[in-house]
Amino acid sequence: MKISQKGLYALQAMIMLARHHQAGPIKIREIAVEEGLPEKFLEIILIELKNARLVESTRGARGGYRLRRVPSEIHLSEVIRVIDGPLAPFGDAEHLRDLISHDASHRALYKVFLAVRNSASRILGSTTLADVASPELSDSRKQSRKQKSNGVSAFPGAAPVPGREEIPSLVRVRS
Repeated sequence: MKISQKGLYALQAMIMLARHHQAGPIKIREIAVEEGLPEKFLEIILIELKNARLVESTRGARGGYRLRRVPSEIHLSEVIRVIDGPLAPFGDAEHLRDLISHDASHRALYKVFLAVRNSASRILGSTTLADVASPELSDSRKQSRKQKSNGVSAFPGAAPVPGREEIPSLVRVRS
């Protein structure tokens, strides 16, 4: 799965809207400034998210954009699918299952691809805007980075990878 720059901008904007969910509509300019995003590009992204019914807009002096649902009901997978299309990094699951059953010499490889595809989809489908917009997550992410730099795995039961202090995250959440 590849998340485009447009997809990252969409996620950043949605996370910002989640953090300010109770504040009412927020102007594009405010989102762009707070998140450091290009305003014109953000306008196009927000229109796509509006057409997908993830955000709504209000016109006028007190207008702007806001989430259509509470942050705990909007999953990262929804945002990514709207902007970048399917989540599958190696094709759809049905195609991979077909390859597993028909290509015996590469069956093990296709099984790994299917597992990666399913894991990515499951994680993004179960992570909400509320999960990534909360200050507690940012704090735990900082602690995770500190543990990794000390050679301790941030994931219980996971073995440290030699020579790799930290794997960069896909999405950076700004506090």
